[in-house]
Amino acid sequence: MIRARTVRVIAQDGEQLGIVPIEEALGIAKEADLDLVEVSPNAEPPVCRVMDYGKYKYEQNKKAQQAKKKQTLVVLKEVKMRAKTEEHDLQFKLRNIRKFLEQGNKVKVTIRFRGREIIHPELGKKRMDRIAEELKDIGGVEQAPKLEGRSMIMILSPSSK
Repeated sequence: MIRARTVRVIAQDGEQLGIVPIEEALGIAKEADLDLVEVSPNAEPPVCRVMDYGKYKYEQNKKAQQAKKKQTLVVLKEVKMRAKTEEHDLQFKLRNIRKFLEQGNKVKVTIRFRGREIIHPELGKKRMDRIAEELKDIGGVEQAPKLEGRSMIMILSPSSK
């Protein structure tokens, strides 16, 4: 005897309609002017739900868009200078760093040493400490200044508000 394939049907309001033949389940869905959607194909018997599939897909898409909208993308901005950068230029760079931190971005401050300047890394360290000190009200040091080749690098991140 060939048994008709059966499915467990869940109504639109979440009520269990029980285990019925698939033809009857399709009839229930057609009567309600909705779709019969298989939710759990691996269950025994498979579970189907009576729902408006187009509306369901639309709501899933909206939820995904809302989740994406709430995400914040942190960008790493870089500001380069030299150990002997003059005061006015330094103030200009500090204004840019401040602007980047206020926008919520991280800032990588790089000091390049050229020629014989490399024998005085303490000048770069002093400059980095001054930058960190002047910006401590809106950002903190995420990575302390460290010498990598001919560059000294420090990463600042905005303080959480």
